[in-house]
Amino acid sequence: MRRPGGILAERSAPRPATTRSIGILTTYPPTQCGLATFAASLRSALIADRPDLHVGIVRLGTADASVHDDDVAYVVEAGTAADRRAASAALNRFDVAVVQHEFGIYGGPDGEEVLDILAYVTVPTVVVVHTVPARPTINQRRVLEALVRDANAVVAMSEVGRRLLIDDYRADSRKVTLLPHGAPAMTPRTRPAAKGSRPVILTWGLIGPGKGIEWGIAALGQMDAALFPTYVVAGQTHPKVLAREGESYRGQLIEQARQLGPEHLTHFVPEYVTAIRLRELLADADVVLLPYDSHEQVTSGVLTEALASGVPVVATAFPHAVELLADGLGGLLVPHQDPAAIAAALTRVISEPGLAQAMSVHNAQMTALVSWPTVAGGYRRIFDTLMQRPAHAIR
Repeated sequence: MRRPGGILAERSAPRPATTRSIGILTTYPPTQCGLATFAASLRSALIADRPDLHVGIVRLGTADASVHDDDVAYVVEAGTAADRRAASAALNRFDVAVVQHEFGIYGGPDGEEVLDILAYVTVPTVVVVHTVPARPTINQRRVLEALVRDANAVVAMSEVGRRLLIDDYRADSRKVTLLPHGAPAMTPRTRPAAKGSRPVILTWGLIGPGKGIEWGIAALGQMDAALFPTYVVAGQTHPKVLAREGESYRGQLIEQARQLGPEHLTHFVPEYVTAIRLRELLADADVVLLPYDSHEQVTSGVLTEALASGVPVVATAFPHAVELLADGLGGLLVPHQDPAAIAAALTRVISEPGLAQAMSVHNAQMTALVSWPTVAGGYRRIFDTLMQRPAHAIR
C-alpha cells in the first residue's frame, strides 16, 4: 500500500518541461551481474549526448568504503527499514526514478522490500521488469502486481513479457512500453562459418545450474568429430551459486567434457565477461548456443547481444528465443534438454552451405534497433512524457 495522504501535495511543485535528472535503483558495478551491467550501460547511453542530464545510482548492495563512485548517490542494504526510507529519499531528489526489478536483488520474501521503497517515492517512477514469471507464486504475483500498479510507466523487454504483464499481472496497457534489452556497439559480423579451422560454438554468461551447459557438452559429443568443433564456455560462476555450492556445477561440466576426449574440445573461460572481452569472443564465434533449461525466460540480454553481433544462434525454445527466432532466419530453436537436436542444429549451421552467412546478414539488421543509443532514446521519451504531465496526473 502507498502511504496515505500527502503524496499529491508533495508533487504540486512545478516540474521542468524536460527531464534534468534520473535516479536508478539497481545493482551496479563493481557488483558482477546482468542487472548491474545493464544499469551501467543504460546510464552511459543516457548521458552520451545529453551532458546536461544527471543520472545517479541508488545502488543495492553492501556499503564498501573502499569503493568510491561519483555515479552512486546512495547504497541500500537489504533488511533495514531506515535504509529503505533513505533510499526513497535519495530517489526523490531526482526528476524521475527508475526501478530495476528482478525478484532476487531486493530483500524480503520474493524481494518484497522494493514495495517499501516505492511507497515513499514521490517523483514519477518507471519500473523496468526483467523477469515476468508465467507461473508465479502467490507472493511473486502480489509483488509484481503492486509494482506495475503503482508505477507511472513500465518497461518490458519482449512482447511476450509485455503481454504477460497486461494479461496476467493486470498492468494498465497504456503504461507498458516495449523497449528491447540494449546491446553494446559493435560491428556486426556477416562472414560465414570458419573454413580451414575449428568452428567455435560459444556460450557465455554467469554459470550455474539451469544454464543447460551439460546439454551443450553432450551435444558436442554427438557431433561428427570431423567437424572438429570447439565449445567455448565463458563466464564466472554466479555469485549466489558459488556461495551456496561452490564450484560443484563447473566441476561436473569439466569432468563431463574430459570424458568426451580431445577430439571434442570444450574450453572453459572462468572469468566475468566484460564488454571488451565479449567483443573478442563473438569475433571468433561461428554460432552462439543458449541451451537454457528455463521454459519461462522472457528477457535474455545474452540472446539480444548475440543477435546484434550478427552471429547465428541455436537456442532452446524459451519465450524470448521463440519470439526472436521462430522464423528461422537468425537462428534455430531446439527442444529443451535434447542433445541430439542441439547437435543436429549446430551441425546444420556450421556445415550447410550459405546458412550461417544468411543468418549473420539477417541478424546484422537488428544491430541498430537494439543499440544502447537507440534504447536510451526510448527511455528518454518515457521520462520526458512523464515530466510533461500535470502534477495531479502522477499516480
